[in-house]
Parts: sequence; structure tokens; C-alpha cells
Amino acid sequence: MFWLCLTVAAAPAPFGVRCIDSVTGRGVPLVELTTVNQLRYVSDSQGWVAFDEPGLLGTRVWFTVRSHGYDVPADGFGYHGAAFDTTPGGTGTVKLVRRNVAERLYRITGGGIYADSVKLGQPVPLKQPVLDGLVLGQDSVMNAVYQGRIHWFWGDTNRPAYPLGNFQTPGAVSDLPGHGGLDPDQGVDLTYYVNEHGFAKQACPVPGDGPCWIGGVTVLTDGGRERMFCTFAKVRQDMSTHRWGLAEWNDAKALFEPLFVREGAPPACWLGGQPFGVTEGGVRWLYLSRGYAQVRVRADVADLQEPAKYEAFTCLKPGATAPEQLDRAPDGALRWGWKPATAPLDPAAQAKLLKAGALKPEEALLQLQDVETGKAVQVHNCSIYWNAYRKRYLMIANESWGTSMLGEIWYAEADRPLGPWLYARKVVTHDKYSFYNPKQDPMFDQDGGRLIYFEGTYTATFSGNQFPTPRYDYNQVMYRLDLADPRLVLPVAVYRVGERLLTGPELPVDEPLPEIAYFACDRPAPGLTEVAPAAGRLYALPPDAANPPATTMPLEVDGKAVARVWRSPWRRVPY
Repeated sequence: MFWLCLTVAAAPAPFGVRCIDSVTGRGVPLVELTTVNQLRYVSDSQGWVAFDEPGLLGTRVWFTVRSHGYDVPADGFGYHGAAFDTTPGGTGTVKLVRRNVAERLYRITGGGIYADSVKLGQPVPLKQPVLDGLVLGQDSVMNAVYQGRIHWFWGDTNRPAYPLGNFQTPGAVSDLPGHGGLDPDQGVDLTYYVNEHGFAKQACPVPGDGPCWIGGVTVLTDGGRERMFCTFAKVRQDMSTHRWGLAEWNDAKALFEPLFVREGAPPACWLGGQPFGVTEGGVRWLYLSRGYAQVRVRADVADLQEPAKYEAFTCLKPGATAPEQLDRAPDGALRWGWKPATAPLDPAAQAKLLKAGALKPEEALLQLQDVETGKAVQVHNCSIYWNAYRKRYLMIANESWGTSMLGEIWYAEADRPLGPWLYARKVVTHDKYSFYNPKQDPMFDQDGGRLIYFEGTYTATFSGNQFPTPRYDYNQVMYRLDLADPRLVLPVAVYRVGERLLTGPELPVDEPLPEIAYFACDRPAPGLTEVAPAAGRLYALPPDAANPPATTMPLEVDGKAVARVWRSPWRRVPY
């Protein structure tokens, strides 16, 4: 008998390609490197790609480089990329120019967050850098600080063992920065609640057919103790809701238990989206940001459980649910106000009313627009929080029907939760890819709120893209904004109070906003000039600015143009 003896050589060490920001030197995640024969690699959360292709490793290899909001300069033939002698164990660097205003930091959920770093023997910040809770993908985050830790919840969640995973709201916890948690610059170290198989368990197992999606996760203090609540919706395949209610977190069971369950669809004026607290007239309210923040309820455990206590700021008739039921006074004036059990007017409905002529442009409350062009930005969903650095409310919103279906993220500021939301700057773009349901994480704010962090769901869903990004698709990706960036110096409302011009932080918090004179910037930036006679406080474009944005107009003093300020569609906002 003859035996064939084969000696198997040890696999050579991979060649590492590090994709970095050309200015900061930080690794850039989600950079695609594609070889001439269409092998595609995607950088991990530290910007590393481990290249180990048999036959190519050890040769000179060209990689075409592309990344949402980042770029590398083209060579003489117009190719964007770089070539390396891929020596086993060696490394090379690709420097990318960031076009986004926001900086992409890392992926929070899913498998292989640091897979390439691990292959290359690089240090990583997470305890579970490649697979945590057997989670491969997660949709739409909700979170809240409860009992000194961050509690995280997501929608539908993928697992390795089968295409169908957890559709009943998985959850996890992490420690706060400075209290055992990572610096948000590094990552989020999650600890999942898992089942007997080690997979992220159901954290809101409401009986009934279909997925259970939650919203409005909020923490209230009741009798000296914290209580955490959420709404839930049982959803059919066509995304319609057939069962809904309110649930409370059970610490011992590590899950949400229903406080009440009702059949059918929930009322339009109901807890959902991302809640944030506001104190007005000595009363603490929960405002609920979805498309803007037009629904509120007192931050009280009893009121939270009573749908009739919820109010919408709307121009519909009290109790109305259809957008055509406008509330007009006998003289034709549109009556905006807080109305219980009444539907808010969402951006899509407002746009239809404007197109039909049922609303005049100056009557419309929701007028977010590109600060450069004046193009309307139709908000799909948003996250709003007070910011100490800007002393204003900040909106991070994703756009419907922008340059991608749902992948564009905009930044805006306002003096009150209701606004005036007007001028916005695009801060993130995704090329034919979705990035929906953005969520600010204010517990991560740094340097007095100058640095803010936000995340969203990166997915090919709804985008038309037929080639989902390996590992990243259907997961949460974290971005950071530096509010000192000159590109984020946006026009703010300038109010006329007698002979004085004031900005929002100078006005009494609980009084109605006065007449708007115009919009101007309240801090200097390149290309801006001081606005006379308010020198030292307000800044705008010089009167002779070349190619001024379409959103600006001349400001005249004694018949002479002294600057170009930004227009207001309202003389006085209706709140």
C-alpha cells in the first residue's frame, strides 16, 4: 500500500492596507477596495483591509478606492485608487480626502467590526471585536440612560444560523464614558441580553403575528425611582400596524412588559420616534421627534399611559386626522396650536397642500431648506436635542428623495423645539445607499457639546442598490460632528424687539418669539462680514459678494446695502 504524503505550508501573513483620513490620520471605515478582477474588500472600523488572495498576494496589485463622502485624487488616466507591492506581512496606506462635513468613526453593531484588524494582529478596543451576541445586522436604534448605564434597543436583527432572526426587539447595555465605558471616539462596547443559544434575545415579546417594533424609549422618575418605558407596534408584512400599546422595562426579566395592548392602528398623536425633554412654563414635557417634533406629552407616568393626553402642534381642526381638515378662522387665518388627540401635519402632507394651493408658502411651518440653494429638504425622520455649545436645539435629519433615496443627512439649528427650522447644511452623503432613522447620542457629547455623535441604519433597503456592502449592510454606523467647523456656521433667526435686534439665546425662554427681521450668523466664519449696525454680534455676506446664494437678500441701512442676509419666509412664526 502506498501513501501519498502532502506537506501543507502555513498560510502567508496578509498584506495590510490602512485607509486613513488625509487630515486627521484616523482610520476610515467603510472604504471599498476593488482589484482589477473585481475582488471587493471593505475596510473595518479602524480602516484596515487584510489582503490575502492566493495568487495575488506577493504581487503588485491595483485597488480602485471608493467610499461614501470620501475620495482619493484621480491619476493621469482618471482612476481613483492606489497600487501596492503586497508583500506578506507588509502594510500600505491610502489617504482619503473627506468631503462629508461629518466624520465617519466606526460600526456599532454586526459581525466583523474589527475582522481585518484581528487578522493583521492590530489592537482593538472591543471585548468582542468580531461577533457579539451572534448579531450580524440590526435595524433602527433606540437608546436611553437608565440606572447609570446606556440601554440600547433595535429593530429586526440578523443571525448567522438562518436568514430569519429576532423580530421582537433585542437589547444591550454599555457603560457610560468615564464610568467604565469607552471614549465614544473609540467605540461602544455592548453587552447583549442573550438567550440559551447565545443569540440576542427578545426584549419586547408581545404576543401576536409579525415583528414588534418599539419607539419612544424614555426614562421618567416616579416616586424617587427611575422607570423606563416604550411604545410598541405589531406590524404586518405590508408594514401596517394591527396591535399597539405601552410597555415598561422589567429589570429582573430584562425585557419590556406591556402595560396595555390595543388592537388596530395607534392614534396619529402618540408616543414614538426619539423623545427629548423640554421645560416650558415650569412644566416638564416630552417632545417626540420623528419628522420634526410636533407631538408632546407631559413627562408624567400617568399622562404617558393616556393617549388622550398627547398633543400635536398642528394647523388641523381639533380632533382631525386628515390633512385636508385645515383649521381656519372666519377671516381665513390659519390657526396653528397645541391640540389634543389631533394629527400633526407631516412634511409630505404639507408639501401636497402647498402644491394644491390649500396652504400659502408663508403659512407653512415646515420649511427646512438647503442654505445655499433654497431647495426644500423633505425630512423623513430626525433626532432633536438641546446643545449646550450652541445654546440651541440641533436637528440631525435624513432626507427623502435627495441625491439618494434615504441616504442624505442634514444639520440644522433652532431656538425652540418647534423651530424656526429653516436653513440646513448637508453633512453626510451616501451614494445610492440608505442611512435612515438617525439618532443623536447626547450622552456622548464632548467639550461642552462642541463634538456631537450620531448614528443611523446603513442599509441597501429602499436604495435601489443591488450589491449590499459585506458586513456593514443593515447595521448602525457612528458619525461625529465638530460644531466649530466653519461649514456649520449657519444663519439663525434675528428678532426685532423695539429698536433692538436679538438672537434666540438673548430672549426669555417662556415667551412667544417676536417678529423675525431676517436670518444672519451669530459667529464669524471665512467670507462673512460684520453686519452694521449690529457690529460684533451678527455676520453675513458682504454686500458685493460674488455669486451670492439664492437664499440671501440685500440688507439696507439708510438706503445703502451693507450686507447680504438670509431671507425669512415668516414675519412671525405661529408659536
